[in-house]
Amino acid sequence: MRRLCDKMEGPGGIPGLLRAGLVAVLLLVPQAAPLIAQEGAPQTVPIAPAPMRMPVLTLDVERLFETTLWGKRIMSELAQESAALTAENNRIAEDLIAEEKALTDRRATLSPEAFRAEADAFDARATGIRNAQKAKAQALNQSFETRRQDFYVGIAPLMDELLAAREAVVLLDRRAIIRGFEAADITEDLAALVDARLGDGAAREAAVRAQRNGTQGAETPSQNGLDAGQGDPTRPAAEGAGEGAPAPTDATTGN
Repeated sequence: MRRLCDKMEGPGGIPGLLRAGLVAVLLLVPQAAPLIAQEGAPQTVPIAPAPMRMPVLTLDVERLFETTLWGKRIMSELAQESAALTAENNRIAEDLIAEEKALTDRRATLSPEAFRAEADAFDARATGIRNAQKAKAQALNQSFETRRQDFYVGIAPLMDELLAAREAVVLLDRRAIIRGFEAADITEDLAALVDARLGDGAAREAAVRAQRNGTQGAETPSQNGLDAGQGDPTRPAAEGAGEGAPAPTDATTGN
């Protein structure tokens, strides 16, 4: 970014609007540290009983996403796509800088009218390129948010299972808790369960996406211990988690 900004300064640089636009596009690209998703065959992990019965459990939704194999895979893929878009933006910026300089060098050989026509055409094309790259960055951000929500929908049955095993009726986002017992937090237990049952989550993510798009996925709802409708965040909590309890995914998806 500093190298690109340095090239944009000084005589013959890109006009202010174009320069600011290209910098803004680069800033829009989401940055994520490369993470390598671990691989391994899913294993059956029993749910350990809670040391004491707690009707209310808590979950650190951000840490859950960042520490599971599924979440790490999504972030790794995001990092690769972000790096590719950043490289493309840098390449386009360098090409536009070279083109703008060539036009400036030819100014002495052109009439004022001809130079103005070429300059206006260059500005219009550069603005179109800037808008296209901005749209790509926004689409990448939206894709990440959608996949993150699919993650929470996909693990909803496992949340229900933990609620039932702990004889709890409510699962709250830990960020909304002022004080509470550490034993009420199930983040680590749920992360271990997600990794053991779903691995890197590729198959479950495809099934959730197919359900969201209204198409037939490769994985049926009954696979991986799912019953029909369990991926729906609006469904009631699992039987045994308490009648009338809100869906556990409400706190994680914001719905």
